[in-house]
Amino acid sequence: MTKILLLHGPNLNLLGTREPEVYGSTSLEDINREVIAAGTKRGVEVRTFQSNSEGALVDALHEARAWADGVVFNPGAYTHSSVALRDAVAGTGLVVVEVHLSNVHAREEFRHKSLLAPVCVGQISGFGWRSYLLGLEAILGYLSGQ
Repeated sequence: MTKILLLHGPNLNLLGTREPEVYGSTSLEDINREVIAAGTKRGVEVRTFQSNSEGALVDALHEARAWADGVVFNPGAYTHSSVALRDAVAGTGLVVVEVHLSNVHAREEFRHKSLLAPVCVGQISGFGWRSYLLGLEAILGYLSGQ
């Protein structure tokens, strides 16, 4: 059975109430439920983890090496600043798809640069909570060689 880590970075625990005009009104729990259900329909196990701490996210990536086939990861603001997360993605050798709720390229200039994108297999942004579903489909396609 394919196993995927659905990893959420800082402030994503506030989804549903945090800047709904940018991030929508869907909660993190709702997103997790939708992605887990989509995985179940495909015979895929999805485990979720969220932290506001950079170190905890690094630890989650390290631990995923022992069980996960890939990671769908929304690093949040760490996208633009975390060399530690970039190095963790590169160092683990895991297949990672970076996802974002908003279209980061249509926002402030500082959000246009992702430190993680060069070590991920791809990036999906701008589709709201559905970016996660698209990320799951993308990583499963990648893992199956399609």
